[in-house]
Parts: sequence; C-alpha cells; structure tokens
Amino acid sequence: MKKLFLLLLPFLLLTSCDKDDDNYSLDHYWVDIATLNNPDNSSFFFFTLDDSTRLWTAASALKYYRPKDGQRAIVNYTILNDKPASSGYNHDVKLNDVYEVLTKNIFNLTPATADSIGNDYITIEDIWIGSNFLNVEFVYQGGHKIHYINLVSDNSKTYTDGKIHLEFRHNSNGDYPSIYRWGMVSFNLKSLQVAGKNAVDIVIHTKEFSTGNSNRTYNFTYKYGASSSRSVNRTIKIPLNPALMR
Repeated sequence: MKKLFLLLLPFLLLTSCDKDDDNYSLDHYWVDIATLNNPDNSSFFFFTLDDSTRLWTAASALKYYRPKDGQRAIVNYTILNDKPASSGYNHDVKLNDVYEVLTKNIFNLTPATADSIGNDYITIEDIWIGSNFLNVEFVYQGGHKIHYINLVSDNSKTYTDGKIHLEFRHNSNGDYPSIYRWGMVSFNLKSLQVAGKNAVDIVIHTKEFSTGNSNRTYNFTYKYGASSSRSVNRTIKIPLNPALMR
C-alpha cells in the first residue's frame, strides 16, 4: 500500500496546483502575461491576466517596485488564497518577479518619420492577441545598441479587402549582429475599435529572416477584450538575455 501511495503522490502534487484549487503551496508559482493596474503608483496593486483573471499583490518580493498603470509584464507569482466573487477579484498573490514588456500604441507613419521607423529584418517567435493587445515575441541579432520596435499604420498604402493593415517594424540602429537577444512587445489595439462592432479583422505585415520569402502576413480577428489567442503552446519565461529596445 505504501508503494501505491508513493506512485500517486507526484500526480496529486501536480493536479493540486491548478488555479481553481484551494490547496496552494508557497513553493509553486505561475508565470503569465498581465496588464498591471496601478493608478495610485503603489507597491501593492492589481494585475489582470489575458483571460480576465484579476489578482492582488498582497505580498511582494520586490519591495520598491511601483509600475506605471497599464504596463504590460511577464509576472512570476504565487497564489496565496482564493477570494469570493463579491470581492471583485480572484486571488491574493505574492509577487516573486517581474519582466516589464515594452508597451506601445500604434504609430501613424508620415513621410517625415519613415526613415526613423526603419524596416530591418527580424525573427518572429510568436504573435497573438491577448485581451486588447497584440503581443509579439521576437529574436534579433545585435550588440549593445537600442533597437526600435513599432506597429505602424501607413495611410499612404491602400487595401481593398476591408481589413485593417498594420506593419511590424524594426530599426536595428546600425547595431553589429554579435549575439542573439530575445524580446517581447505589446501593442494596445483599442484605437482600432469601431463603434457598433465587437470585432475587426486585421493583417500584420512583417519582414522576417526566412527561407524563400522574407515578407510575411498574419491574419487575426481582434475581438474586443477577448481572451488570448496564442498560436503556440510554449512556456514564456522571464528572459536572461533580454533585448535592448524602445
């Protein structure tokens, strides 16, 4: 009987770590993408996952961390307890670590800004919509210069398919390609919302390092405020060699 218990124990430990379970352990943690909600510039704040789960930082390992309101981040946290529906949020958590994700609005391209935006090659690891954000994981080769990342609306180009066309742009700033750097950026899509609709179709144009065809397009239906539509089931971790970007 003891042998049977030992065989079952790992399975019980794994299944007890579900977010809907009341049996939480301080040794277990989750890593998720979230929007940080901090209008009061406090070291204790709410953050919202892309599936609308709302969490309160009741404890924090980052004593002096005060993020700006609306900042996107990869958040490492431990669930302390569940909250009743009447509380307005789902869990109290301990904040273990944070990697702030570059958070930007859509850039409206003009002839005067065309050169500074750049159009250098990049490698897209994953691209998806979560909540009201287009999220892009990417890799580039560089050294120690700042790279510029933007999502561009170019009104000088016309399309007849009724979709919103945007361009993911990378300016390497003349950086020497010595090492690989990982980056992530979140673009706020709320400016694309059309009154009377609950969704719009968008096309993202990219210029990527790839065999045979460097120009790629990604098609999405942006459903306002909907949960994540991540295309690849791959774990995101807080990076050890992050991109230098703006």
